[in-house]
Amino acid sequence: MLEVRQLKIFQAVARTGSYSAAARHLGYTQPAISQQVKAMERQLGTALVTRSGHQLQLTEAGEALRRHAATVLGSLDAAEAEIRALTELKAGTVRLAAFPSAMSTLVPKTIARVRAAEPELRIALVEAEPPEAVAMLRAGECEIALLFDYPEGGVPDSESSCDAASPDLSELSVRPLFTDRLRVLLPLGHELAGGYRMSPLQLSELAHEKWIAGCPQCRGYLIDACGEAGFHPDISFATENLGAVVGLVAEGLGVALATELAIAGIPAVGAVRSVAVEPAMQRRILAVTLPKLEKVPAVRAVIEELQATVPLVETAVTG
Repeated sequence: MLEVRQLKIFQAVARTGSYSAAARHLGYTQPAISQQVKAMERQLGTALVTRSGHQLQLTEAGEALRRHAATVLGSLDAAEAEIRALTELKAGTVRLAAFPSAMSTLVPKTIARVRAAEPELRIALVEAEPPEAVAMLRAGECEIALLFDYPEGGVPDSESSCDAASPDLSELSVRPLFTDRLRVLLPLGHELAGGYRMSPLQLSELAHEKWIAGCPQCRGYLIDACGEAGFHPDISFATENLGAVVGLVAEGLGVALATELAIAGIPAVGAVRSVAVEPAMQRRILAVTLPKLEKVPAVRAVIEELQATVPLVETAVTG
């Protein structure tokens, strides 16, 4: 029977694609990691990894072991966290994985509230886009994933050229927080940004513009929404750094979509004009955890503070 230590080693190898990177992550030597994987292969009677250039690739058996290792280790972590929390009540550390625009708005306000209400409770932060955050949650690398998703049908499926499908939330505990509306960012001198425009833009009015796209999931939604408006966006640049998006728009190099939550967290947004767009575009902000972890007092306390922070954030982004 495989040991928990072996599963942790294999999980690190699968995530990093490298014996050396896994060794650095776990504090082992590279030969020790390699020997452990070979021992697992002998024990199971099949190859788990193959080498492709400098990168390790999982075999079909390796992929099966990765999935089961994530389930086993996630359950063990959940058990340890629940038992620890039952002993310590709301003490200890809750690991929160969150997407960038939430890290500058919703997350800081929540941490401040947690510190005031539960001084013995710490929050450890990891910045991650939704697919990565869900993978971390399932692998036991965080207790809460703060995500966004778009309306059903708003993102292409996994066979799309955008490879931007929403993460799979099946068998997870999902707590909707609020709806985050999207606006279009235009350079100040743009003909559609004249004066202090109050009326929304029709998305079709932007059919001939150059576009600056965001993360793969957001890029997929942009392409899908523009397709419904009758055109395919001409994407000149793609970056997950919203500050870079604002800078590119300000220089007249294209237009972009950004959510109100993201706009509220970017000081330099005064260099561009944000305008409402029709048809209305929006995404949901979600707090996600494992069902077992939802019963842990510390995890439940952080989720409740996220919910309590929402009115403050909504006031900030719309005010």
